[in-house]
Amino acid sequence: MDVSWATQESEAVAEKVLRYRRDESGWKKCREGNGVSVSWRPSEEFPGNLYRGEGILCGTPAEVWDCIKPVAGGLREKWDDNVTSFEIVQSITDMLCVSRTSTPSAAMKLISPRDFVDLVLVKKYEDGTISSNATHVEHPSCPPKPGFVRGFNHPCGCFCEPLPGKPWHGRSFNLADLRKGPSKTAINSHKEQLEPNKTNLVTFFQTDLSGYLPQSVVDSFFPRSMAEFYPNLQKAVRKFHH
Repeated sequence: MDVSWATQESEAVAEKVLRYRRDESGWKKCREGNGVSVSWRPSEEFPGNLYRGEGILCGTPAEVWDCIKPVAGGLREKWDDNVTSFEIVQSITDMLCVSRTSTPSAAMKLISPRDFVDLVLVKKYEDGTISSNATHVEHPSCPPKPGFVRGFNHPCGCFCEPLPGKPWHGRSFNLADLRKGPSKTAINSHKEQLEPNKTNLVTFFQTDLSGYLPQSVVDSFFPRSMAEFYPNLQKAVRKFHH
């Protein structure tokens, strides 16, 4: 894969996912409970939906990230029942790669095993946020595999954000505002006020599962699986880091 193209494409995807994070308009809540909310709005990328999940986890952003980061042989394969395997197809830089993820059958086997080939970029922001940003690509080393339906992830990702703590002197900080270009003084002041052992995790899924699936199956699968993702991840953070 051409490195220059991959770099430009991944940065464009990261900008798009960051816009999803900043844009609060048009979201319709479809599931809420146990501190997790899932919302959706129509996708601009394909005839489906863009889903957003949000919840607070006990654990630092680094600990939460360690359980979900896109690395071969990582922790996610050990705890996430929705991932059967994850492999790095091409490592482009320390922060950019092409990956292949395999998923098991789901929804009482109405959804057969899928695989996804993605260009994945990891970014770190000055406020301490760690993000992954991905979109589907074709790669000569990853032709369709027998036994799997090839799915397609449109721009998607997650943000592991430090959770603001109780503000000093009546001053509060907003993570979205910080990303708009705060001064380093403001960022350093903000860091001193964070709750160091909690993380706000915001996730975005925009997946074309392909195949011949009833729309009702797709519409019910994503909100449910995203809501279940958070408590399962919380258990993993406690198991591997506490």
